[in-house]
Amino acid sequence: MNRILVIILFQTLIFPTMKAQNKSTPLLPYEEITELPEQYTAGTVAARMVDGLGFRYYWGTDGLREEDMKFRPTDESRTIFETMVHIYQLCGTIQKSLRIEKNDRSDPSSLSYKDLRQVTLIDIKEISEVLMASDDETFKQYSLVIGSGESKTILPFWNQINGPIADALWHVGQIVTIRRMSGNPFTNDVNLFQGKKR
Repeated sequence: MNRILVIILFQTLIFPTMKAQNKSTPLLPYEEITELPEQYTAGTVAARMVDGLGFRYYWGTDGLREEDMKFRPTDESRTIFETMVHIYQLCGTIQKSLRIEKNDRSDPSSLSYKDLRQVTLIDIKEISEVLMASDDETFKQYSLVIGSGESKTILPFWNQINGPIADALWHVGQIVTIRRMSGNPFTNDVNLFQGKKR
């Protein structure tokens, strides 16, 4: 009898709430990165580097509290939220060089933590998908343009790797360090080497 009552309660009260939560909360990319490309190409290797960024960003920013977002290790340091805004901007730089059309969005500093995290993860996934589909010849088109007019400098994709991509990875590491200092350390439930949850 008790077991039947528990099943009825679950079906009428708990299950509909779980379904509603799943409908309102979109699944975010990079909880895991288990799919491996079939071959090594410039595109698949670059995409896998970006996937590593996405996986680290997903878990580095997962479960942050309001006090974590505002925490500043020193007066000169960025807060975690400011660092997340910077990573979002770096993704925009990469997207621009890959000629990914971005929808106009409000200033990222006006977004909530949840929304900023979501759009950044989606941006990272989009970058990875473009790179994954790129052949070696296409990379010549992915120039990084700095400045404008006579002061404009055009750099090859190589500078994307040691520039915005490496910079974004660097800043995810800062988030992990800052959140530890704030008293909310990075989870032990993921295997960074394997790209999956333990």
